[in-house]
Amino acid sequence: MASNGSVPPSFQSANGSNKQDKFDPHFTEHVINLMAAETKPRHREILSSLIRHMHDFCREVELSQEEWIIGVNYVNQIGQAYQKNRNEAWRVCDILGIESLVDEINHKIVTDEGKAPTSSTILGPFWSPDTPFRDNGASVIQDMPPDGTGQVTFFHGVIKDVDTGKGIPGAVFDMWQASTNGKYDAHDPENQSKNNLRGKFKTNENGEFNFYCLKPTEYAIDTSGPSAELLKIMGRHPMRPAHIHMMVTHPDYIGVTAQLYPRDDKFLETDTACAVKDDLLLDFEPVENKKNTLDCEYNVRLVSKKYKPDSQMIMTNANVIGALEDAPSGKSEAWGPSRL
Repeated sequence: MASNGSVPPSFQSANGSNKQDKFDPHFTEHVINLMAAETKPRHREILSSLIRHMHDFCREVELSQEEWIIGVNYVNQIGQAYQKNRNEAWRVCDILGIESLVDEINHKIVTDEGKAPTSSTILGPFWSPDTPFRDNGASVIQDMPPDGTGQVTFFHGVIKDVDTGKGIPGAVFDMWQASTNGKYDAHDPENQSKNNLRGKFKTNENGEFNFYCLKPTEYAIDTSGPSAELLKIMGRHPMRPAHIHMMVTHPDYIGVTAQLYPRDDKFLETDTACAVKDDLLLDFEPVENKKNTLDCEYNVRLVSKKYKPDSQMIMTNANVIGALEDAPSGKSEAWGPSRL
């Protein structure tokens, strides 16, 4: 039986400093080795690394028992806060930058010539599989904001092949956004009908798409739950910069999920979800038009699936454990309740 009280030699902590290790150097490996021989290889890889990092964290900060209890209670609060259309654990992952990091790990691609597709960024919890297809030139505005602050925007662009620079016919631009009160349709039934500010648009023979939407508005994430406590501890605000979500897909190309932000938004540098990237910025130009007061052009770059044939695209929302488009069998198995 391993002990956790002996005095081993010094070790280098995660921050690079050497200090006397007062704790059993064999304890962590003992815990890892408790896994059965039939544990699946990928499960063993993930859990072994998780245990090592968590044990090193506890040793590095010399976590007190009181602090450990606070942490346990906090994890419990995250689970208790979950309800339909509210995934608190997802929100905490956003605040800590985990979703953004995992997204980059899974979607960073550069071609042999050094070309890159449009950056991917976090999906967020409010994508819907029920978003309807609309004709190019249609409006996603089913319900104008009652406060009269909505700025109708003509949004248009071309979805292009990174290698050829040519437009891609038949690509799908799936978009969704919050209304000016910071709420999505599912959270605002008093003011918004289902699929308000949502739409899927298929590109024409030149790869072009266009539609009418609202200039997005910045908003605060819900501050009534455990995630807000975390922000308060770190002295951070709860604001998201204004953004339009997009999910761009085509059978022959690696899809891109991203959020597009007005270039002049004051929360770009301090986004509470850590999800802003330089090539995802929008310029809204004023126009004199009966249908719209703003014009915005944004072009999307996609790379062929030949660069990453096993690429997966997450297609899920706050109410679903997980769903991967074309998920291959093998290394990347879904981690849902039925799998654990």
